[in-house]
Amino acid sequence: MLDSIAFGLAVAVQPGNLLACFAGVFIGTLIGVLPGVGPVATMSLLLPATFAMSPTAAIIMMAGIYYGAMYGGSTTSILVNIPGEAASVVTCLDGYRMARQGRAGAALGMAAFGSFLAGSAGVLGVMLLAPPLAWVALAFGPPEIFALLLIGFTMVTWLASGSRLKALAMALLGLFLGTVGLDPISATPRFTLGTITLSDGIGVVPMIMGLFGVAEVLVNIEAGLRPEVFRTRIRGLLPTRQDWKDSAAPIARGSVLGFFLGILPGIGAIIPTFIAYAVEKRLSRHPERFGTGIIEGVAAPEAANNAATAGSMIPLLTLGIAPNVVMAVLLGAFLIQGVPPGPLLIAEHPQIFWGVIASMYVGNVMLLVLNLPLIGLWVQLLRVPYAILFPLVLLFSVIGVYAVAGNVWDVVVMLGFGAGGYTMRKLAYEPAPLVLAFVLGRMAEESIRQSLLMSRGSFAILVERPVAGVLLGVALLIMIAPALIGGVRGALALTRSAPAG
Repeated sequence: MLDSIAFGLAVAVQPGNLLACFAGVFIGTLIGVLPGVGPVATMSLLLPATFAMSPTAAIIMMAGIYYGAMYGGSTTSILVNIPGEAASVVTCLDGYRMARQGRAGAALGMAAFGSFLAGSAGVLGVMLLAPPLAWVALAFGPPEIFALLLIGFTMVTWLASGSRLKALAMALLGLFLGTVGLDPISATPRFTLGTITLSDGIGVVPMIMGLFGVAEVLVNIEAGLRPEVFRTRIRGLLPTRQDWKDSAAPIARGSVLGFFLGILPGIGAIIPTFIAYAVEKRLSRHPERFGTGIIEGVAAPEAANNAATAGSMIPLLTLGIAPNVVMAVLLGAFLIQGVPPGPLLIAEHPQIFWGVIASMYVGNVMLLVLNLPLIGLWVQLLRVPYAILFPLVLLFSVIGVYAVAGNVWDVVVMLGFGAGGYTMRKLAYEPAPLVLAFVLGRMAEESIRQSLLMSRGSFAILVERPVAGVLLGVALLIMIAPALIGGVRGALALTRSAPAG
């Protein structure tokens, strides 16, 4: 193993590969900062540029764009409450509040350090655990995926800092919106209003840009364009000792969750961030502080999304299976170079396998070096008067949403969600449960219906398969645990208050 790692580092630091790594992480960071563009569109556009590159350099650059975008996505989430990348949506909840409190530097610094630590841990996990974990991921069929998503549903209400009833209402709305489009099995149109745009379902990017970006602009315009709200002293650019103390455990838990969830097909980097945030809120002694601007709310999701990028490389490199859309584009880059990924990749092309893995660690170091000196520059954005800033925010949001599919109606959808998000803010409804339920709902419907097709309509398949049964048991335990704990506490209180004898 040590010889292989040394061999991979020797490949990664070759001048051509090093330049490709730098280009990838730099472009990825820039794409992450720009709202809505995302790594999928960027990697697709740059695929032709890899034709003249060596296979190793091409894959290194494309992978760098992916995990570089995860780094950059937190920047606009923290500074202007718009996720630069869909996986950074949870960072808005506390990161932006920290910026409003004058701690933008600390939030950006912790996002950078947390991403570096999680990304490095993820790379180490890929090196040590790739082959066995890939075969474990193969054991996850539709029943197991549905049971895992059910656990995710149990955490929907934990994302809310206010009323759980309102959070549940938002989750139900998200589930309904997830049914818009073609039926996943029969391809029958549902709630499409006869439009081509809605036939493919509601896009995640227009929804997120509208709910978080456009709605934030509308709220601040209503507040009277007070630019002093967005001014802050450039201080505390690096996390304090207390910040590290508060964030160490969330970074560790987020890294583990993100890495193992990233391996599973279809999960991607969005769901691990929601689950990591919900877990931290559940474990916290002061859950009411989440959403008010605490460092744990930035550290956990940022660690989760960067660890998930490393985890998603495992099924691609070892089995040739693309677990998400980004990995499907990267699979295309492999095939263009005439190097099919899979079980024979290590034996036939060790310089690519170990070179790409080692380059991910080199790229993480580059990202840390790139991002930390630029923290002061990002914080300077808070000095821009909002009358100038909000048109730029809207412009980047429109460009980002339009660039995904080249459909102007996606911009209309974004504006509609912006108006809806503004109304939700006024009525104290939080958008995060809606987004999570929307993402989970689509995948859950597809997996449960595939499971029923496999079992010819019998729900017994969900408990007959051992892994699915265990995951369902965990989901049930999570759901009834609050009631059980409340009942035990109530019984103890009655016992203590009862008269002696």
